[in-house]
Amino acid sequence: MRYSNATNYALHTMVHLMVQRAGSSVGVKELAEMQQLSPTYLSKILTKLTKASLIESTPGAKGGYKVSRTKHEISFLDVIHAIEGDTSLFDCSIHHEGCLIENVMRQAEENMKDELESKLLIDIAKEAGIQQTEEKN
Repeated sequence: MRYSNATNYALHTMVHLMVQRAGSSVGVKELAEMQQLSPTYLSKILTKLTKASLIESTPGAKGGYKVSRTKHEISFLDVIHAIEGDTSLFDCSIHHEGCLIENVMRQAEENMKDELESKLLIDIAKEAGIQQTEEKN
């Protein structure tokens, strides 16, 4: 099982936005440079995050992106669903009633979803903020 590169970039983008001062926006160019991506590619990811109401954009020369929800509400699963969707990872190729393999796979997937939902991005952002402060000193 593997998440797309877009999910990786989305998670890093969200953490970066969370460590910004409250109310401040970050431009797509800065976000793209931080991850060594093309702004065009990152814009597609930012569009998905915006549609999921995780971030909002402010147009204009001084515009950019910022977190739109309370930072303590955003989980890893929220970002993953914004990019990957929320379809099942496993699809049993033999369609019959009560598939034991499918039952095991679905339970494992539910356990993973529960874990990702319980992990908040703000916790990682706080850790990243502490590391940035230490690196500057």
